[in-house]
Formats: sequence, C-alpha cells, structure tokens
Amino acid sequence: MHGRPRKSPTREDEAASAATGKNLGFLQSQLLYNHHKKIYNEEALDLSAKTLQINPDLYTAWNYRRLAVQHKLAAAHPEFNSIFDPELRLVESALRTNPKAYGAWYHREWVLRRLSKARSSSSSYLNDYLDHELQLLETLLKHDSRNFHAWNHRRFVAALFNTSDQEELKFTNEMIQDNQDNLSNYSMWHHRRVLLSGLLKKKAQGFSSKEKVLHDEYQLVDGAIVAGTEDQSGWFYHLSLLEQTVNMDAPFLVSSWPSHGSNVLLSRNRCSDDCSLSQFDSFHSSSGTFPLILYFTKAVQGVNSSTITIESSFCTKNDLHWTPLMQNRSQFSQAWVTHIIFPAARPHSSEPYLLEISVGQSQGIISRNGFPYSHPTQFNFKVRLCLGKTERGEVEDLDGDIILWKDENFHALQTKSQEPHEAVSFDQLIINDVHEPNTSNWRAAIVANEIDFFQTLLFYKIGILTLARLLTAKNVLLSRCTNKTVHSKVLELYKDLIKLDPLHSQYYKDQHSIVFLQEVTSNRESLQRHCCSYKNFASASIGNYKCVRLNNISLSRMGSVEKLLWVSMLDLSHNELCSIEGLEAMQLLSCLNLSVNKFSGFSALGPLRLLKSLEVLNISYNEIGLHTTDTARYLCSSPLSHTEETSWNCDEIVPGGVSVMNYWEAFLIFKSLRLTQLDIAGNAIAGENFKSFLVKVVPSLQWLDGDKLR
Repeated sequence: MHGRPRKSPTREDEAASAATGKNLGFLQSQLLYNHHKKIYNEEALDLSAKTLQINPDLYTAWNYRRLAVQHKLAAAHPEFNSIFDPELRLVESALRTNPKAYGAWYHREWVLRRLSKARSSSSSYLNDYLDHELQLLETLLKHDSRNFHAWNHRRFVAALFNTSDQEELKFTNEMIQDNQDNLSNYSMWHHRRVLLSGLLKKKAQGFSSKEKVLHDEYQLVDGAIVAGTEDQSGWFYHLSLLEQTVNMDAPFLVSSWPSHGSNVLLSRNRCSDDCSLSQFDSFHSSSGTFPLILYFTKAVQGVNSSTITIESSFCTKNDLHWTPLMQNRSQFSQAWVTHIIFPAARPHSSEPYLLEISVGQSQGIISRNGFPYSHPTQFNFKVRLCLGKTERGEVEDLDGDIILWKDENFHALQTKSQEPHEAVSFDQLIINDVHEPNTSNWRAAIVANEIDFFQTLLFYKIGILTLARLLTAKNVLLSRCTNKTVHSKVLELYKDLIKLDPLHSQYYKDQHSIVFLQEVTSNRESLQRHCCSYKNFASASIGNYKCVRLNNISLSRMGSVEKLLWVSMLDLSHNELCSIEGLEAMQLLSCLNLSVNKFSGFSALGPLRLLKSLEVLNISYNEIGLHTTDTARYLCSSPLSHTEETSWNCDEIVPGGVSVMNYWEAFLIFKSLRLTQLDIAGNAIAGENFKSFLVKVVPSLQWLDGDKLR
C-alpha cells in the first residue's frame, strides 16, 4: 500500500499466526461471555485488553470497553484518571498492531470527548492531554504520513481542544518542507483544503485577502504538480482551489419565472381566441394558480414569507407557502416555488396587475456552507387574466387532442419583434454590487495564468481535464461581466478525453453535455436555433406551447435549467440520458419527451413527481424493466428517501384490484401526476398488466401509447 512492498510470510510467521489465532479464539469466547453477563471487574477488563491487542478490529470488544467505562462513571465518586488513562493506553497499544483500526480510533475519540466534558473546568489538565495527542500523531505520521485516520484524528483533536487553524496550516507547511514526498500525500492536501476553506470563510488574520491567499496556494500546488505530474493528489487540490476561485461565497438570485419586466397572460384553458399577447408571455392552468420560481446560485434554506416579500393588489405574502424543489427531504435547494392564485376577472378593464418581488431584504436565507444571502434584490412583472371560455361561464371541451412528436409538427420560431424575447434571451436579474467588478478581475487574472501554465501539460489526460475545467471557469467569469463566452475549445477537449480515456468516458460525456447546454443557453442566437412552435394539423386547436427541442444531440446529463424555467414543452428524445436530475425546477413543463434514452428504471424519473403541470409524457423505447435490478437505485438515493411519503401502504390496492406491490416504483412516480397522455411502448415493462395498472393509477389518462382511452 502507498508504494510500500509487502513481505511474504515465512514458515515461522505462519506458525506464530496460527498460535495467535488459537489463543484469540479462546479470548473472544471469554469476552463474549463477560459481555453477555455484564461482568466489568479488572480480570474481565484485562482479558478484553489482551483481545484487542491481538485483534484491534473487534468492534464488540470496543463496545464492551465503553460499557465498562460508563459503569465506572456511574459510581458515586469516579476517579477520572484511573478510568480514562487505561483506555487511552490500550488504544495506543492496539494502534501499534494496526494503525488503521477504525474501532480503535473511534474509541479514542469517544474517550477524549468524555474526558473533555468531565474536565472542562481544568484547562491545564486538558493541555497535557493535547500535548500527548499531538506527540502521538506526530509519531504515527512519521511512520506513515498518509494514514488518513491519523489526519482525521488530528482535525478532531484540533477542534476539541480549540487549536488554531493557523497552527494546523503551519504544520502542513512543515510536513512539506521536511519531506518532499508529502507533495503526493492526499491526506495532507485534504487537511490543508479543509483548513484553508475555514480560514477564508472566517476571514481570519492573514486570510482576509482571498486573492493573495489563493495566489500563494496556486504557486505551491503548481510546483507540486511539476515535481510529480503523474501523481494526482496535487491535481485534486488544484481543483479545490479552482472552485474557491470561481464560486462566490454568498448565494444570490440568478433567475426567476416570471422574469423581471415580463408580462404574463393567465388563462384557465389553453385555447383562447381573445389572447392577443405572444405565446411566450402566456401561462395556462386549470387550477387557477401560477408558479413563482426563484433559482439561486447555491442551495439555500430560509426562503419564506419573511425573506421574500410580494407587493400587489391581489396577493399578500401571508397567502404563500414556499417549497424547495428537491427530491430528497433537505430544506436546502437551489430552486424554490410558490403558487399564486389568479387575480379576479375584470371584464371591463384590460389593465394588468403589477407584482413587485423583494428577495433577501430581511435576513434568513443562508447557503449550506453557512454564507447568508447578501444581495438584496427586487424585480417586478405584470399579469393579466385572459377571459377564455371558463371565465366567461361557457363550457370548455376537455377532450384533449393527442400531442405528436414528429418533426413536421415543429416549426422554426418566428418572432414579430426584433426586441429580445423572454424565450430566446433570458434577462438575468442585475445584482448591484460595487465590489463585483474588482472581484471578477482578480479571479479572471488567476484563471488566465493557470490556463497558460496548463497549456504545457497537455500530454497527460488529467492535464487536458484540468485545462477544460479552467476554460469552463473562464466562461463562468466572463458570463458574469460580458455575457460573452467561448465553449468550443472546452467541448473539443472533452471529445478528446472520451477517445483517450474510454474507462471514464461517461464522466466526460456528462461534462460535455453540461458545457454544451451552457453554450446553447448562453445567448439569444444559439438558443433560438432550438426554439420552435408546435402545431397539430389534425386539430383545429392552437398549440400554445413554449417549445425547446434538444433531441438527438447525445446529451447524457441535463444542465442550465435556470435558463429554461419558461419552457412548457421540451423534447429530449434520442439522447443518452440516464437521469433527469434538475428538471424539477422547470415547473411550467406540461409536455415532456424522454423517448429513446437510457433510463433503466422509474427511480431515475423521480423529478417528475415535482412537475405539477405535467400532462403529456413520452418515456417510450427506454430500458425500463429490462434489468432485473434497477441500477438507478445505486446512482441515487432509494425512492423511499426522496419526497415520496414513507407512510404509504405497500399492500395498498388501487381501484380495480391492482396491487401496488407489483409496480411500487411506478406507483410512487405516477400516483401524484395528472397526465392526459402517456407513451411507454418499447420498454420491457410495457405489458398489458402494466398498462392496466397505469389506467387505474392515473385516472386522468386519455391517451396511452397513441390509443384513445375515453
């Protein structure tokens, strides 16, 4: 391990090992007996100590020792030294047998926690233990500087005894100076990364200037990479520095729907003869509500009626409930949504209603890493109610027409105005921050220097990958200042990596897809090439959808959804998608085509449950039901850990007598959807029994695999 050759055991070694094993068996049986009978006398403790000195990986023995400690502490006047010191000595003895015994390290941390709690009033007493721990760790790290258990324990000790992060960072410097081999030490670099992140976050003395700190760190790691270009530890540390360079500490609002300055026409039915506004300014909902979506640069919590204020003549903040758009139960999310009730109809007035939104005027929004929202933002938009058949008291024909995904039903978008349009030129919210230009300048300068440096290291695959990441970072920084980005070089690098390193081709394909979507959504012209209008010539109704077609372009992962919040019809067919993570933010989606992709099971379709406007879904010709085991479960959390209710009855019988247990994953996806059209043909699961199940679980279905149901 770590380049250290192992010696083959001699006959004497094998004989000694056999004798030790026989003795260990006897000791373990006695220990289990004492454990069962709750015997904690000195003889029993000595026996457990002998057992752990031979086999420090025996978790039951460590648990027994903890129970014994608790038994002694329960005495009337416990003597702390006589209780804790033997435990610490035993751990040291066990670590000499196996320096990486998980149970031994955990037991030591447990003892030190109890010790610090018992002796919290005596600082000098605890300092003696701190000095001893640091000496022990120094000895262990000299023996094996890559022992990540020792590094983890060092962080634990530093936190427990309030050792300064500056001192710990100084220790890593000394490790590098004493032994250049530590430049290839993953554990050391990780320790340094954790310390540096904390010091920058706290803006500790000497770390208030992020520009200077990162400049020095880049010089250090660039030297390490040159010294050992084939060692990846320095490259990974470089990646962490790049994230520190590009990512803004505080979260801020990056997009919304409705967007700033937009005019939205609201109607309860899709086909409205008197709707004069462009189709890209309209929203249709039979429920009489429309979503307000906020998308942040980072996952945040604290989005509520206190931190988000809405000023309008028909809506108050007390009427609103904000929901994080996440599959899991975390209260942190990049996308948040609330639903606003349509304003009352005004038959004799065409004046729109103005809504003014204020974000972060009061504190409470905070990112997962503890940074508060510090960019108070205001935006506004107007809404007007369209008086369609429903609002005029007429009966609406609810017998919907089938949606066809053929090329002849989609036509290039024709805009009536040369002005920028919401659909093809998203107007991002302008965050006024006087420090932002200077901040972006030094970040861009650092990235530019690193790009020049890595141009000389393209004979390594990881060098090509790092250059691709640096160019992507450059695009991110450019987009903040000028909205002018260059993605073509990055796409070429990922194509090269797919050929050079087929073992990791899926990762490169995913990154290529993300960059490609960034390019598509980066400006009006590129996005307009994928926007279109939909028309079913067999129907007299108007297909009033905001359509984007991203089909047949080898996408393996979704991205840039913050630029697509306005889309109501999305074609992702004929790609290589295995997941639709992120799609849950697109709350306006009513028609979605996922046919001819690589979905292996319903677990990968979890985000669909959050798309409350979804009416038309095509998942035909995938791999659903083809595999005995749904491999998507191992790529993401179990469906039961997502937003699905854990209280559902697995023996539940849906109307018609179909057992949920046969298709429980499908049930969790479809039970909350109000689909009118579904295509599942071409999947292994798409038999008659499953179709019967769907008809009963989704009573709103009118079309199934192109056949009219009612």
